[in-house]
Amino acid sequence: MNFKYVIFDFNGTILDDVDLCLSLLNEMLNLKGLPSITKEKYRNIFTFPIIEYYKKAGFTFEGYTFEELATYFIKKYQPASYNCTLYPYLLDLIKILKEKGIKLIVLSASEKSNLLLQLQKLNIYDLFDDILGINDIYAKSKEEIAVNYFKENKILPSDCLMIGDSLHDSEIAKKLGCSCVLFSLGHQSKERLLTSGMKVITSYKELIDLYD
Repeated sequence: MNFKYVIFDFNGTILDDVDLCLSLLNEMLNLKGLPSITKEKYRNIFTFPIIEYYKKAGFTFEGYTFEELATYFIKKYQPASYNCTLYPYLLDLIKILKEKGIKLIVLSASEKSNLLLQLQKLNIYDLFDDILGINDIYAKSKEEIAVNYFKENKILPSDCLMIGDSLHDSEIAKKLGCSCVLFSLGHQSKERLLTSGMKVITSYKELIDLYD
């Protein structure tokens, strides 16, 4: 746990927005005359890029586009997300990391201005040293952003820990060559996360205990 940088994913890692995302997904499915899905199925099909998980959820894109669905989702999601909460023990972990002088970074597939507003609404914007988001609302991938950030800041992979809630986060960590911990209360099931070979936790207290 001797890291100089800790990179946090946002959705499902910092922000507990799984139920909100599922609710909006089912709303969109129903609008297209498609059956709702359960939370269990949602966590077993969620993936990046988002369009692929939409296909698995049942969208056919006949008579409508992915871009139309994404626009509908964000219009509903953004204001509703301000009512979502942080995961338990997250702020305690962040406090410990800051006390140790570790640089904290948010890396998200969210559009950056939306991400900044969410962090401000949650009153945690000032806790992070850098906030990395993408330039549109289609949540394709944050890998390129992460790779460029490492190059620009000359970060050694051994100095960095990534914390996320998806296999995509583990894939990015492998690409960067850094350590990774996956949080199992987010958008993908624990069973899926375990296939990554990375350490999987169910509570941030598990990481806090490592610093005691």
